[in-house]
Order: sequence, then structure tokens, then C-alpha cells
Amino acid sequence: MFHTLILGMGRAGAKLHLPVLSRVRLAHPELFAPGPILAYDPFRPHYHAADVVVVHSIEEAAGWAPPEETVVHLCTPPHIRSGMIERLARCGYRRIIVEKPLALDLVGLAAIARTRRRYGLDITVATHWLHSGLTQRLLREMEGGGFGRLRSIHVVQNKPRFTRSATVPGHPTAFDVEVPHALAVVLTLAGDATVAGASLSDMVTDRLRLPRLGRARLRLDHRSGVHSRIESNLTSPVRERRITLQFDRATLVGHYPCSDADNTAQLRVTTHNRKHSWSVFADDALFSFIHGTYSRYARSDAIINTLAVHVDTVRLLTVAKDLCAVGDITPPLDEEVTERVYGVC
Repeated sequence: MFHTLILGMGRAGAKLHLPVLSRVRLAHPELFAPGPILAYDPFRPHYHAADVVVVHSIEEAAGWAPPEETVVHLCTPPHIRSGMIERLARCGYRRIIVEKPLALDLVGLAAIARTRRRYGLDITVATHWLHSGLTQRLLREMEGGGFGRLRSIHVVQNKPRFTRSATVPGHPTAFDVEVPHALAVVLTLAGDATVAGASLSDMVTDRLRLPRLGRARLRLDHRSGVHSRIESNLTSPVRERRITLQFDRATLVGHYPCSDADNTAQLRVTTHNRKHSWSVFADDALFSFIHGTYSRYARSDAIINTLAVHVDTVRLLTVAKDLCAVGDITPPLDEEVTERVYGVC
């Protein structure tokens, strides 16, 4: 049974993790210790919320509930993530759920890796698309082999994000907002990849220009022979999260839920002999992720390696950002940094 500390009460902490946590606690009380959820926001020292106990430091939170019996939801901006993880580790916290992305670059990733190894942390990244019912259906179709080989993947992530981008710093490029979700899924479906191309555009309105926070495009060549594309437009007038899988004998088009307002996904299957099927189903991915993570923590104290895909995500996005920065061939990755990262993940 675990206590909970949410660190960072912005949108991710207050609007996503907290309400879903409340539902998971109600549905699975056997996973949670008695007592309220603890919350701490270093940027909002006087934050108030119903049904939580607001503390004013990580050290104060450790006085409310034993760190070794607490799961931390780290929802602070990614540019301060490695420092927060080290501070949590020094206070005795070992189980940490980290909002995506795990890190913004290889240097930050290496810092997290060193802290993880030194303190024996069990870090789980909240890329909950991997726990989506839609993703699981796509995996089953691919592994079943009924449609032949997977040839290509195309992911489209569109949403207007003007206000948050202008008022909430922390994501330096459009690659760091939605793309980590999609990239984790694409790597899970198609395997290891190299970057074949990348581009970024600015977010522009009549009042502002935000460099590199408009549209992100990423092309990947996978070792399996699959080619994939990810497009994320944060200046779109509409919301959409769509994934298309092209097989030898069928095309699968899935739609992930676009927001926390409606947890419903859709999947259309069209075979090459023109047979169609369409399914609409509940897909509460964040609920499944949180329940699954707490259940895993409760089963054993052993650390399970779940970080490989997230390490690859950071590595590939670093390459993509470098490509966009120089507009030419990306120089090789720093072998020393890469070795330090992969040595512990």
C-alpha cells in the first residue's frame, strides 16, 4: 500500500494525474495507504486544492509519509527534472513516475541515469499511450500477422496550444510536447530506428512569435524495414490524434482520445479486398497506466527495466533537434554520454 506525492501542480499534475489518481484510489483501495494525497509545487508555494494536503517542500512531504512507501508523480517542467529527481532520491524516495519527456537532451538523460544508478530508483515514464487500448489492439494485429508485414506508420497530432505555449515555459520545442507519446508507440510497434529527416516551424500569431513551437515533423527508418512519420502541429485549429498503419494487405487507422473530456478511441480496418470494420471503445489510458504502475510497484520491490524505449525517444529527438538547428547532417552522438545513459537504463 502506497502514499502519493504529486510534485508540480500545473496542468499535468492538477488536471490529469490528480483526478485520475482519485478514481484509481476509489476503484482499487487495496493499492493505497490511508491518508490524503500530498502535493507540492515549487513554483506555486501557496497552491490550494481540495482533497489534498499541500506541503511546502519535498522534505516536509517526507515528514507526512515515509518516502520508501510513497510513489512520487513528478510533473514539474522537464528542464528542471534531473535536479528534482536527485533531490527526491536524497530524501529517500525510490518510486518515481515522471511526466514525459524523460529528459530534453542526452546531458539531462545522463544526469538522470547517474542518479537512478546511485540510488536504485524505479523510474516510470508517463507515456500512457503505451497503455492505451488502441495501442494494444494495434500490437495484437501486428503480432498476429494476419495482414502481412507492417510497412509504414504515420502519426498525426494536432491541437491548438497558443495560450499554454505563451504562458507556461518549459518545453523548448514542439518535439517535446506531443511527439514523445507518439514516438514511444512507433518504436514499440516498429523497433529501433534512425532519423531520416526532421523539421520545426515557429508558432506565429498577430501578437507573438515563439521559435520552434509551431509544427514538428519527424521521419524514421526502422531496422525492421518499416518507415514512419510523425507530425505534430501545435497551431492547428482542430484537435486530432491519429495513427495509420499500412500492412501488406490492410490499412489500420486509429484515433486516440483527444483530451481528458472523452476517453473514447476508434479503429477502422480496411483490407485490400475492400472489407471494412469499425470499432469504437473506451480507452482510459492514463487510468490504465497509473493502475498498472502501482500494481507493479505492489507486486515486488525489484526494479523492472521499462526505460529502454524512453531512452531511445530522447536520443532520437536529440538527433532531430540537432538536424533542425544546423539544417544539415547531424554530427555523431557523443559516445561517452550515450554509453553513460545506456549503461544504466
